[in-house]
Amino acid sequence: MDLERERIRADLRGIVRGEIRCDDTFLELYSTDASIFQIKPLAVVRPKRTADVLATVQYAAENQIPVHARGAGTGTAGESLGRGIVIDFAHSMRRILETGDDWVRVQPGVILANLNRHLAQRGRIFGPDPATRSVTTMGSVLALDASGSHWLQHGAAHDHILELQVVLASGESVTLLPTDLDHVSQLESPELVRITSGLAELLQSHADKIQGHLPQTFNQGSGYHLSGIVQENQIDLCKIMAGSEGTLGLITQAKLKTSPRSPARGLVLLFFERIDNAAKAAVQLRQFNISACDLLDRRILSIARETDPRYSNLIPENTEAMLLVEVSGNSQAEVHDRLEQIADRIRRRRRMAFHSLITTNPSEVGTYWELARRMTPILYRLKGNTRPLPFIEDIVVPPAQMPAFLAKVQDVMKRHETIASIFAHAAHGHLHVRPLLNLADPNDLAKLERIADEIYEELFQIHGSISGESGDGISRTPYLPRQYGSLYDLFGRIKHLFDPQGILNPGKKVLASTFSPMELVRRVELPANTLSTESQVDTNDDASLPAGSEMELPILNWTMEEMANTARSCHGCGRCRTYGADTRMCPVFRFDSREEASPRAKANLLRSVLSGQLSPDRLDTYDTKELLDTCFHCHQCRLDCPSNVDIPKMALEMKAHNVDANGLTQDSSFQAKIHRWALWGNRFPHVTNWALGNRAMRWLLERLVGLAKQRKLPHLAHRSFIKQAARRGLTTATRRSGRKVLYFVDMYANLFDTQLAQAFVNVLDHNRIAVYVHPKQQTSGMPAIAQGAVTLAARLAHRNVQALAEAVRQGYTIVATEPSAVMALTREYPNLLNSDDSRIVAENTREACEFLWDLHHHGELELDLKPLNAVVGFHVPCHLRALHEVSYGQRILQLIPGLSVRSIEKGCSGMAGTFGLTRKNFRSSLRIGWELIVAMRSKKIQIGSTECSACKMQIEQAGNKAVVHPIKLLAKSYGVLDPDSDLFAPIAHDLFVS
Repeated sequence: MDLERERIRADLRGIVRGEIRCDDTFLELYSTDASIFQIKPLAVVRPKRTADVLATVQYAAENQIPVHARGAGTGTAGESLGRGIVIDFAHSMRRILETGDDWVRVQPGVILANLNRHLAQRGRIFGPDPATRSVTTMGSVLALDASGSHWLQHGAAHDHILELQVVLASGESVTLLPTDLDHVSQLESPELVRITSGLAELLQSHADKIQGHLPQTFNQGSGYHLSGIVQENQIDLCKIMAGSEGTLGLITQAKLKTSPRSPARGLVLLFFERIDNAAKAAVQLRQFNISACDLLDRRILSIARETDPRYSNLIPENTEAMLLVEVSGNSQAEVHDRLEQIADRIRRRRRMAFHSLITTNPSEVGTYWELARRMTPILYRLKGNTRPLPFIEDIVVPPAQMPAFLAKVQDVMKRHETIASIFAHAAHGHLHVRPLLNLADPNDLAKLERIADEIYEELFQIHGSISGESGDGISRTPYLPRQYGSLYDLFGRIKHLFDPQGILNPGKKVLASTFSPMELVRRVELPANTLSTESQVDTNDDASLPAGSEMELPILNWTMEEMANTARSCHGCGRCRTYGADTRMCPVFRFDSREEASPRAKANLLRSVLSGQLSPDRLDTYDTKELLDTCFHCHQCRLDCPSNVDIPKMALEMKAHNVDANGLTQDSSFQAKIHRWALWGNRFPHVTNWALGNRAMRWLLERLVGLAKQRKLPHLAHRSFIKQAARRGLTTATRRSGRKVLYFVDMYANLFDTQLAQAFVNVLDHNRIAVYVHPKQQTSGMPAIAQGAVTLAARLAHRNVQALAEAVRQGYTIVATEPSAVMALTREYPNLLNSDDSRIVAENTREACEFLWDLHHHGELELDLKPLNAVVGFHVPCHLRALHEVSYGQRILQLIPGLSVRSIEKGCSGMAGTFGLTRKNFRSSLRIGWELIVAMRSKKIQIGSTECSACKMQIEQAGNKAVVHPIKLLAKSYGVLDPDSDLFAPIAHDLFVS
């Protein structure tokens, strides 16, 4: 840390209650957003209250340090990036303060989607809906004057502001609301009087120029919002603050109007063979009083068809463009009639569209909207180095001009031999155009500037706007003088009026220097010396892995270029910061809402190391370990990321380097080597079970190895299942023909719940399937993998692969009852071992319920099932969700007569393998999984079920009923379970310590 940052941190610590961070690793996380730019700040402040913001701005003003407000970091123009102090409002200032009948008061860090979930309880909504609404903050919505797909119905953010609390550049907090011009002198502070009277004078004296130079579009986000601020002897500073990108003041509270939710809504999808026909149809649709009208081009639609089975049959293959048109009304019947009129007009009478689909089903409406709102991240699934670059992606044109303008855009792209994705809020002329270019290629960056120059020149000729809702930021501020001509000077005077020292987000809206934006493009390429020394990880199965150093990356089975491509495939959209119930992304971030806990932080960190902006030895620091410990390897980010970025593999690579450099901490060592503790305990089960049930011993274990004394633990079996299997002759390969299964037992079924292993063997035997339990199999090593102990994990993997691959060649299918074991064998082993045997094992491993359902699918599963009259609450574990699109365990349970299965989708259990075992993580794990635990407590549920042993422990920790594996219930129904066992009996707590 340099002296300037050290001084800033020391100074701010004395005046700010919130967190101040100035270390290199941390600052890299705030040096990028969803744009193509990167600027490393001097410091990051996470204020806990308005007083912290005041103190920070006052300090910055005294020391001439720029200040940059930041929400979720989802901006596409680089509007929150800068070299000064970044104030992160999303971390702590995210409370909904007050709710009225038709208004709400919020802090700037409130997530828009969370606000609307809160308002939905009152039948209200905050109307403007940018595509990033699931993660974007209200501060950002207001600072960018966001509008979104529903501008036709709700307008832009500035239409909904009643009152703002703002920190001015002087460090003074003021309240902004409409004020009579005659009463300006009576405002709360001399500074606010000066600004208000000065602004009124500027706007009145330049009224004719303003009117003559504003874009002739419905919405406009470029420059400052100048129209409608002075009306009928009133001045409203809230309107100019909206869309100002934090250059005039920092919003710390907002009182906003809310709107009633529409009782009914529906969609019609119109499919076109030509994109210009879609644009022409959109112009005509305004007369139908529609709520929204989005246009998607062929490129977006084809990727959606290829990557999501929901859309493969929905979207015809020959579609060049699609309009998604929404209508709202008082009843479903009314909405359906109006949708029919639209389809009749555009498809049947005008013959513009060749196909249409109508729906008023809420589930289908949500599915179709998801396609539109995830269109940009979906494009990042494209193979190769080209990516859809956000630079000219927020154009607004007069709607009648859109068909002709689209043709001009395509002509520009053809001249530069470039393809682009096109998405539009077509009915009000709002275009998102993203050329597909290589960010690491200087020639492509130069081409991007030329494309922007030519498209903007066409835009200015039809009096369009270079920005509609995404701000000007770094991308578009240099083009504002060309758009506004002589009016641009007024922006500078307004900026100086509010911010005489120029410390508030300089370089946005008003140019602060003459550099090209391309000088700030983030580095994504590998340094030349790294490429020249690039080598593949050793191709043998030996478990000894290289120690981490600059030239020895990578540790896992991929090349440097593959690793770099994976890191750069995260474009920073921030979808991994969501709290939405429709995804589990990311369980840790939902609990710990810090930027470093987000999955994209891992990609940013690795990209910074690979591109040379951080030294590789930064991976060895304790700060990096803290960041990486926020990933417990559940794979939900990989599954739910719309761009399919493999964050878990990147995190594991970095964890491995940190562990190689520093070894394992007490907690990490206990988790990684838990199989050793369990094997040792299994030698003396009576003593071990006594010790785990004794308060004094549990207190001692907490101090020695970090095992939380409150964690309820299962009994160790008196004899391991592998030893039991040897007595039954199952550890000898069978000579029977037909299907053959090698049962991979893993630690829990082998040493703790041997009844589960017996039940599975009995179920297979009942279905006449030969079972082989390899006597030399080891535990899967998934806990070691999650901790980054890849040397230990590779050793276990190597031994398992040697045993299992040979069995596969003999015709066995590997089947496991533990989801984490399946994940290890199918996904992690090939990452650890670059061998044909590891790939053979991965390709021939199945989860137990998946295997049984495949039997049923082929008519080979016995269905002589006896009724079990019970209601089962079923939870899908994270690792199984990451492995399969469907829940095979739930499907198996639905075969059992009398069994009522209720799916409980309340996210992650929080146990995350061994994560929740330790004192450090015990309370956090319960908070993560609390909604699931409470749902399982329902009186309507008699028993819980899940395939995951860790989830079972977590639900039973604070639950009041047993949780069993689906295999046990199937065995019970077959009549092949131990007759003395009662699955429905309340869980025994005699061993557990509370």
